[in-house]
Amino acid sequence: MVAPNFDLEEVDITFLQKSQQFLRSHVAATPVKPFFLFHSTQAVHLPSFPGRQFKGKTNSGPHGDFIFELDYVVGELLKTLDELGIADDTLVMFSSDNGPEVPTVYHMRHDHAHDGARPWRGMKRDNWEGGHRVPLLVRWPGHVSSGTTSDQITSLTDVMATVAEVVDADIPTNAAEDSFSMLPALLQLDGGKQIRPYILQQGFGGSRFLAIRNGKWKLLAHQASGGNNYANSQLLQEYQLHDDAPDAPGQLYNLEDDPGETHNLYLQHPDVVGKLQTMLEQSITSGRSTTLRDTENN
Repeated sequence: MVAPNFDLEEVDITFLQKSQQFLRSHVAATPVKPFFLFHSTQAVHLPSFPGRQFKGKTNSGPHGDFIFELDYVVGELLKTLDELGIADDTLVMFSSDNGPEVPTVYHMRHDHAHDGARPWRGMKRDNWEGGHRVPLLVRWPGHVSSGTTSDQITSLTDVMATVAEVVDADIPTNAAEDSFSMLPALLQLDGGKQIRPYILQQGFGGSRFLAIRNGKWKLLAHQASGGNNYANSQLLQEYQLHDDAPDAPGQLYNLEDDPGETHNLYLQHPDVVGKLQTMLEQSITSGRSTTLRDTENN
């Protein structure tokens, strides 16, 4: 069900205008007050419906044009921060909620030699890296050095704790149970020490399809992808990889040596499996992966 005036092709420009309006109004009315703006685009989620002014802008079909439109929207938002003179005081984070969609991966690979998931295995819904590993770009002039990268493992759940530390706000114990502040990493004050002890993932198939990563090791506490059915999908059959441990109840990968998750080491490293399984079960039992916070607002 869609509202009568909801234009699938032009909605991203409407969203852009609304966000720009919010920024201008906020700076005009309360210039010294912090703000939080969450801007969610339709681009580049299927269906690929680029706006009128973006159709044919690339040689990569409607989805390529959609990516072009997303780039335009982000650029216009950054320009607005510059025009308002608040770019240096604004922390900008850009990311995605999951890897590329199945039809998108298939058609972009076959029709345009473009692969939004490569070099990772899998895509949206899968518990492999292609389903979860997405870009995280940060801009904060004067605070985050341009052109730098970080080896920290992180999740979008970490946005809340990170932003809370930026504005010096306490988080109650019963909130953000899986959120770690990445501010030390952004400011390069982490000293190379991992902030997160581990990271949790869940495949599209539900709570039975959980995964945990600790350092270079990643355990999928299940067989197969945890999401897409590669054997029964005409689009996915050509991407099905050989399972070199078909009798193992789960999957263990060394992402340092095997980032493509091609060699299942589950049966070869029972000690690692046991350690990660224990950590996973502890998180399930406690309902959180962070330690309890001691704040004044509990």
